[in-house]
Amino acid sequence: MAKVKIDENACVGCGLCVNACPEVFELGDDGIAKVKNSQVPEGCDMNETASQCPVNAIIVE
Repeated sequence: MAKVKIDENACVGCGLCVNACPEVFELGDDGIAKVKNSQVPEGCDMNETASQCPVNAIIVE
């Protein structure tokens, strides 16, 4: 099972990750994406989600 992190210094808060996998990501009060569940559920393709991030802020381990 993949683990995921957000580079909060790179994130621009576009929300694509939240739309793609709301079980894992949320936008914080500061408008920056946060990981709310670092253990990725089976239904979320983190490699696909990470490839859609316009600033490469999603780190998949």
